[in-house]
Amino acid sequence: MLKDGEKWEPLGNGIKIIVSDEHKFWTDTVLLANFAMPKKNDKVCDLGTGCGAIPLIWSRERVPKSVTAVEIQENACSMLERSIALNRIENITVIHADLRELDGLVQYSSYDMVVCNPPYKAAGSGIVNPENSHKIARHECSCTMEDIIHTASRLLNYSGKLCMCQRPERLCDVMTAMRKYDIEPKRLRFVQQRPTKAPKLFLMEGRRGGKPNGLMVEPVLFIEKEGGAFSDEMLQIYGAYKEGYL
Repeated sequence: MLKDGEKWEPLGNGIKIIVSDEHKFWTDTVLLANFAMPKKNDKVCDLGTGCGAIPLIWSRERVPKSVTAVEIQENACSMLERSIALNRIENITVIHADLRELDGLVQYSSYDMVVCNPPYKAAGSGIVNPENSHKIARHECSCTMEDIIHTASRLLNYSGKLCMCQRPERLCDVMTAMRKYDIEPKRLRFVQQRPTKAPKLFLMEGRRGGKPNGLMVEPVLFIEKEGGAFSDEMLQIYGAYKEGYL
């Protein structure tokens, strides 16, 4: 079942995921999966799912009604499909497609939640990794922030939620694009490595058709506590996965 360069990584509670040097996940993926935890009867779409870490993390404990996992890279789709088969999961559907070209592949205005861990760097900024898979994951070369939010707006039902993470320097870009496509920012949480460091990430939730009546800013999430060990909250977020991680 594994191809050259691939390996199984345990997520906890008996769930495993196929990862490789080209397609793997990081702490921000785990944080977003926790921040966006769906309800039991939710219909969810994960845009740019990669190797499928977010829907597989959800499958450890709380299984949403259905997850549509969209990914442009064929080898990443293959990895997720094989992970789904091994774990005998029936509620995740993989769609190999450009998220800007989903006509006829999904039902618009039908999703309770859209989640996305997008490329962090705008097109033309930063050092571009020569590996195509890394370039797509980190830079807006195959889609932009506005493309993602526009697609999410089309997918969501009225009052449906878009949850995503980004670097703090992109906060204005995200909020501006959300409002442009009728998604009102409703919940914001910054992530810091430790109290002495500036935020390295933010988690954002917006609601389609929401009223501009206030943005709830949650307490900062600290990854580490004094001394460098994981904070109690990070250990709780990692959950069963921490046994293999630590």
